Amino acid sequence: MRVFGYARVSTVEQASNGESLETQKAKIVGYAMMQGWAVDEIFVEAGVSGSVPLADRPQGESLLAAAGTGDMIITPKLDRMFRSASDALGTLEEMKRQGTGLVMIDLGGDVTGNGISKLVFTILSAVAENERDRIRERIREVKRHLASQGIYGGGKPPFGFDVVDGRLVANADQTATLSKMRSMRKRGASLRAIGEAAGMKAMSAKRILDRGNI
Repeated sequence: MRVFGYARVSTVEQASNGESLETQKAKIVGYAMMQGWAVDEIFVEAGVSGSVPLADRPQGESLLAAAGTGDMIITPKLDRMFRSASDALGTLEEMKRQGTGLVMIDLGGDVTGNGISKLVFTILSAVAENERDRIRERIREVKRHLASQGIYGGGKPPFGFDVVDGRLVANADQTATLSKMRSMRKRGASLRAIGEAAGMKAMSAKRILDRGNI
């Protein structure tokens, strides 16, 4: 049996989280020693978001290619390997199919061979995915609040605005163009005609009008 470890931190965590790569590697080696195992290799993923599926990460892909029947993978925590429930469970099923064990230290052992551990694994995978969705929603709320205050929250400014000193300022030419586009739409003009009048493609005109920038 070969034993592999997997450790990961994202860019933000490297700067602010005490769960460093060295700490994770120490936990992997310590767990293996308690089981009487020798760790053959630890795959270290530095600066990669947990939202990226395991198989799409450079070291995650290498780990999955290296581990085979009878081998064991050790990771300190569920969220080091997975943030998506579908990615977690799909990878787990593939590991079980090929006879590879997966130890998650925070869940108490091999989640491929223990029914209770798998249940906890499933629940926590869903919780991790839900938490990521909540973070995204909080970011969207912050951006909406900034926009309501006229503060530019990043990304491409909406049609009809320029960014000046970090704030959204109306662009007179684009505002006039948008007013003309909306007037044409009320009169029943086609999106193609509206786009041509505004000097843009029909789908771009549709996105701008549907968004209701001003």
